[in-house]
Amino acid sequence: MGEASVTVPTNETLLVVDGHSLAFRAFFALPVDNFSTSSGQATNAVWGFATMLAQVIDAEKPDHLGVAFDVKGGTFRNEMLPQYKGTREAAPEELLTQLPLIQRMLTALGVTYIEKPGFEGDDVIATLATMGDKAGYHTLVLSGDRDAFQLVDDNVTVLYPGHHFKDLKHMTPQSIIDKY
Repeated sequence: MGEASVTVPTNETLLVVDGHSLAFRAFFALPVDNFSTSSGQATNAVWGFATMLAQVIDAEKPDHLGVAFDVKGGTFRNEMLPQYKGTREAAPEELLTQLPLIQRMLTALGVTYIEKPGFEGDDVIATLATMGDKAGYHTLVLSGDRDAFQLVDDNVTVLYPGHHFKDLKHMTPQSIIDKY
């Protein structure tokens, strides 16, 4: 993924959201039976995603926001190692049908979401966090994936949900040292 060089004031905040992580958390936190349209379309992940994202925006007040999603199909890693993530269970169909609805909602709200064929959402997140860091932003990465901790430095903080989503942990270099 290409890099761009931009200089911005260091007091601006970039929030990068792991779209699949947030959608999964929302889907499993809310009962499908209680959130569906009259035609039967499940909406629990959509509602939960919107609610959780609004909570984070309200609490962190980012200047810029982007959401990264995985793309259907393989990545360059699958080409190198065909069994990559081969044992992972498929996501529930009721969740998968909501991802396009979440993306439509983001578009309607004017929120940029990014998918890159051949790459995972994690790759997009890492690229945005690294570019934001180099450009002088304080970058927040919202993800329930501990793999995101490798991005943490003095200018990149991972917002890691606790058992309850409102218990977001700000994973900084010091908090990672303290925990691990």
